[in-house]
Parts: sequence; structure tokens; C-alpha cells
Amino acid sequence: MENSTSMDNETEYLQWNSNESVTQATTGMDDSSSPGDVWTDLNSITLMLQGSMSQQLATPAPFWDTPLNHGLSVFVGVALCVTMLGLGCTVEVSQIGEQLRRPIGVLLAAISQFVLMPLVAFLLALIFSLNEVAAVAVLLCGCCPGGNLSNIMSLLVNGDMNLSIIMTASSTLLALLLMPLCLWIYSRPWINTPLVELLPLGAVSLTLCSTLLPICLGVYIRYRYNRIADILLKVSLWSLLVTLVLLFILTGAMLGPELLATIPASVYVVALIMPLIGYGLGYGLATLFNLPPNSRRTVSLETGCQNVQLCTALLKLAFPAHLIGSMYMFPLLYALFQAAEAGIYVLVYKLYRKEVLHKPEPLDEEEDTDISYKKLKEEEVNDISYGAVTMSDPSSLPVEAAQEMH
Repeated sequence: MENSTSMDNETEYLQWNSNESVTQATTGMDDSSSPGDVWTDLNSITLMLQGSMSQQLATPAPFWDTPLNHGLSVFVGVALCVTMLGLGCTVEVSQIGEQLRRPIGVLLAAISQFVLMPLVAFLLALIFSLNEVAAVAVLLCGCCPGGNLSNIMSLLVNGDMNLSIIMTASSTLLALLLMPLCLWIYSRPWINTPLVELLPLGAVSLTLCSTLLPICLGVYIRYRYNRIADILLKVSLWSLLVTLVLLFILTGAMLGPELLATIPASVYVVALIMPLIGYGLGYGLATLFNLPPNSRRTVSLETGCQNVQLCTALLKLAFPAHLIGSMYMFPLLYALFQAAEAGIYVLVYKLYRKEVLHKPEPLDEEEDTDISYKKLKEEEVNDISYGAVTMSDPSSLPVEAAQEMH
């Protein structure tokens, strides 16, 4: 904002200076001036005006008014649609009734994504004394639903894939109502600032509602064309990585190292520790619900992994660009750290499983790369699924559980 103000002041000064020059030059021209003197004065005025205009044109435009930034906004919107389409492809209509009868996945999603993570984001913004722009970016990321990264990581740690998919899908639907509500509640300490006074909750809600169309389309494709849904799901998962890489490259080219350096160090620290806190709180929440180990790992990853594509799209499309500035980089930083920390999480689990538990990896992992209800990862023998259970004989689950209790 300071750069924008200085540019505006400089432009006004140049215009005033050129007007003064014109006034002074024209004042000197009276009726007694000869035609040659008048022609010389007009040439001087023309030269001064050309110099003033060249100085104004040489002033670089703010980055939010550049064609690259407008193209980046379109790219973010398209990437969000692809992500939500893939999310819809993970949902089967036949599992909705099961979740209505046993909605523990929905309950866990609501607590982890709209109670724990918004509170963590709020406390971190206060502890590190973030300004209103950084605080809104952190709060928005904390209020976002779970992302597709958690599904991939849950697969790698032998988690409960039913529970993972259900938590991701249900938190996305709950975000339509709870995300604007949480954002409004936790932004009160910055209510007297221009950004929070103009908080575009209506635009946020409209952007969230626009994600319903690709989600519903994905559910329909899964219902009618199962093979196509598996392909679209893989495309959306790969687009997650491609989107983040391109956003980093384009943002770095657009902002440059000077503007990137203006992001406070405290914002980097928040982006580093916020996913870690989420992973820890998620595991504690699952322990509180007395879930088995594989479900604890799933809830842990679901809590810490946020939908950074949605957060970036909201910051780019719903908020004024001249107020947000370079702070829409925060969800990208969060994505970088959450992926790195989740990778360490997976590595530690693999080492623990091999060295401590002495359990070999499953031999059929090539068939486990599809995240869908048709091809779920085999659960550990002693684990009970707390998501939507797909089996031919529903009564077999209590029998197995009863046998293990003995």
C-alpha cells in the first residue's frame, strides 16, 4: 500500500509540475511577443510536456494491475475447479446413507477444521503480532477445509482411507457455512483496520458456493462413469503439485525478490509451525475419540493439511488486490511446509513400522495408488474402519471386532 501511495503522490507531483510549467510559459506570452518568440515558447512547452509524460510512463505499474497478475487469477480459478472436480470423484452416492447413520467422520471434520485449526491460526496471529493483512491470510488458511494432500499421505501411512475421504469431502461442504462464520468471529481484533472493515464475506461465500458445481459433477461422474472418475481423480492429484510449482514460479517472476523480502519473518514462522500443531492436535483428537492407530494417523493428517488451492483462490478472487498485496503467498508457503512435514511424518512412520513393529510393506501396493471407494487400501488386521465401510456382509464387522476383544 505504501508503494502504491508513493507512486500516486509522484504522479500527482509530476502533473502539478507540468501544469505549473505550462502556466509559467503561457503567462510570459503577451500580445507584445513576436511570432518567433511565441513559436519558441510553444516548442519549450511541448518539450516539457513530453518529458513529463515520459517520466510518468517510466513509472512501473503496481503488480496487481499487471496482465500477469490477472492471468494468475484465472489460472488459480481453473486449478480450484479441477481440484474440486477430483474431490467429487472420491465420493460415492451409496456411502452417503452410511454416513448419515454413523456420522463420526463428519463430526471429526467439523471439530478439526472449524474448531481447532481456526483457533490455532487466531492464537498464532496474536502471539506473533501480525498486521491485519497477514492475520487475515493466516485466519483464512486456518478456516479452510481439508485438502487432497491428506488423502495421499493417509494412503502412504496405511491410514483409514474411508475416513480420510469422508473428512475431506464433508469439511468442504461444511465450509460453505462455517468458513465465513469462523472468519468473521476471529477477525474481530482487527475490526478497525481497512481490510477487515471491508471483509468480503459475501464474495467468500459466493466463491465457496461456486465450488459446488465441480463437486457435484465429480459425484455424478463417479456414479455413472467409474473408470473416467478414476482418471479425473489422478489428474486432480497431479494438478495439485503442478499448480503449486507454477504459482511459486509465476509469483516470484511477478513480485520479484524485493517484494518477496517484504513478507515479515514471523509469517514464515507461522507457516512453518501451523501444520505441525495441526498434526499434533489431530492425533490428540483421534485419541480422545478412542480411535485405532490407523484412524489416528488419518485424523492427524486431515487436520494439518489445508486446502491451499481454495485459500489462494479466495485471496486472489474475493479480496481487493491492492490491500492483500503479496500476502496471498502465505497459503503457498503453508503448502510447502505442510507437504515437507507430512513427508517427514510418512518417513518416520515407515521407519517405525519396519524397525520397531517389524511389519513388511504390503506386496500389492501397485493396486493401492487409486484413491477411491472401489480400490481402498487394505486395513491392518487389528484396525477397525471408522469411515464408510464397504463390504458385502455388514454384520461381519461386529463379529471381527468381538473376536479381537476376546
